[in-house]
Amino acid sequence: MKPLHPKLIPPHFLPINNTNMLGIWAKLASSLASFMFVWAMLSQFIPYELRSFIEKRLTHFYSQFHPYIEVTIPEHSGDHLKRSEAYTAVQSYLSSISSKSAKRFLGEIGRDGKSVVLSMDKHERVEDEFRGVKVWWICGKTATSSSDKPGPELMFYKITFHQKNRDLITEEYLKYVVKQGKAIKINNRQRRLYTNVGRYSTYGSMWSGIPLEHPATFDTLAMESDKKKEIMDDLRKFSNSKDFYKRIGKAWKRGYLLYGPPGTGKSTMIAAMANYLQYDIFDLELTAVKDNTELRRLLIETTSKSIIVIEDIDCSLQLTGQRKKSKEISEYNELGSEGDGKKGADKAAKAAERGSSNVTLSGLLNSIDGIWSSCGKERIIVFTTNLVEELDPALIRRGRMDKHIQMSHCSFQGFKVLAKNYLLVEENDNEDYQGLFDVINKLLSQVKITPADVAEILMPKSCEDTADKCLQKLIRVLEEAKEETAKKEEDTEEQEKAEEEDTEEEDDTEDY
Repeated sequence: MKPLHPKLIPPHFLPINNTNMLGIWAKLASSLASFMFVWAMLSQFIPYELRSFIEKRLTHFYSQFHPYIEVTIPEHSGDHLKRSEAYTAVQSYLSSISSKSAKRFLGEIGRDGKSVVLSMDKHERVEDEFRGVKVWWICGKTATSSSDKPGPELMFYKITFHQKNRDLITEEYLKYVVKQGKAIKINNRQRRLYTNVGRYSTYGSMWSGIPLEHPATFDTLAMESDKKKEIMDDLRKFSNSKDFYKRIGKAWKRGYLLYGPPGTGKSTMIAAMANYLQYDIFDLELTAVKDNTELRRLLIETTSKSIIVIEDIDCSLQLTGQRKKSKEISEYNELGSEGDGKKGADKAAKAAERGSSNVTLSGLLNSIDGIWSSCGKERIIVFTTNLVEELDPALIRRGRMDKHIQMSHCSFQGFKVLAKNYLLVEENDNEDYQGLFDVINKLLSQVKITPADVAEILMPKSCEDTADKCLQKLIRVLEEAKEETAKKEEDTEEQEKAEEEDTEEEDDTEDY
C-alpha cells in the first residue's frame, strides 16, 4: 500500500524528533510567560476576594490531576504562641540526612561547644527514602503581616509524596521522623542561656540566646555537703517524675526560692542546677515585659528541660507591694489635690511611676501557677531575693515556690570548698595547713562573711601570693571583722544602757 504523504498525517501522529521537542518546549515556555504576564496585569484590577476565589479554584483543579500530596509543618502551632514540637523534631531529623544531598546549610555550635551541627537552609530541597518509597522535603519561609506593619518571617517544612503511599507516609513515616528527630535533638542539644528581648527576633521568637558555658557545679559550690546532697536529690527526683506528676494531675514543674544576703551564691546555684540537669536557662527580665499577655507569651515559648529565672524578685516592678499600690496612689493623689505642696506631688509621681508597668502580681501568679502553667513540661521556676520577708506570701507559698533554700554566710565547709578551688589545698595536706584551717574554723563561727568575700580574699593576685599567704590574709581579715563586730556590740550596749538611764530619769521626774 502506498504510504500517505506527510502533509496528510495529523501532526500528533508525526514522529517527535529533537527539533520538534525543542519547538514544543519553546511554545510552552512562551505560553506560560504570556499567561503569567497577563495574570500579573489582571491581578492589579481584580478585587482581592475574586482573585482569592480564582486561585483556590485553580489550585483545586490542578490537584485533581496532580498525583502528589503535600503536607506542611509550620514553625508555630495555634496562634503563634508556641513553637511546634513537630517542626523542631523534623528540623533535627533533616539535619542528619541533609548533609549528603543539600548544598546550603545553617551551622550551629554542637553540644560539646566545638563541633558544628548543620541543618537545611531555607528554600533547600532534600530527598529521603522510607521502605523503598521516596519523599521530598523543602524548607521555606512565609512572611506574616498585620494591618500596620510587617510581622516576623515564619519557617516551615513541606513534604511531598505520591498519593498511592498516603497511608505509609502519614501513619508510619511521619511518626518515625518525629521519634528520630527528638532523639537526635537530645544528643546534639547545646544548652543555652536566654533573655527576653522585648520584641520578636529574626527567628520569630521573643527570646534571644547564647550558648550556656557557665562552669559552676555542685562540687565547686561553697555550701555544706549535706545541703548540696539534699538539693541534688530533689532535682534528680523531679526530673524522673513525669509519670508521678501526670498521675496526681499537676503540671510537671517545680519552684525554688533562693534567698539570702548578696554574695551568698544564688546565681552560682542556678548555674550549678542547670549544669547538673542539663537544662537551658531562661533569664526573665520583668521590667522589659509590657503586660500580662506578653509575659504569658514569653513563658509559653520556653522549652521543656529549662530553668526560668527571675532574679531579685523583690526589686522587680514593685511586686512586693502590688496589693497596697492602688491605696497608696489614691492617698498620694489626695495629698496632691489638697494642696499639700511639693511633697504630695512627688509622692504621687513616684506611685504612678511604680505603676507604669502593666505586669501585675496577679498576672505573674497566673502565668507560673495558673492554667497557662500547664503549657510546658519539665520546667523549674527559680526566684531569688535578698529580702524574703518583703515578698507577698501568695508569691512564695508552697505549690508555687515548693522548696525554699537559704543561701547563708560562709561556713567552714564552704570555706574548704573555696580553698580547694582557688588554692588547691585541703585541710589534711600538711600540719601547717591544719593549724591555719583550725584558726579559720573558729573565726568563721564568730564572724559573718559571704562566700564571695572569702573567694576574693583567697584568689591569688600575683605570683608571690602562695596558699599560706592567702590563708593568713583571710585570718587577718576575719580577726579585723571580729574586732569591729565586738566594738559595734559594745557601742550598742552602751547606747541601750544610756537610753535606759534616760528613761529612768524621765520616770523619776514625772513621779516628782
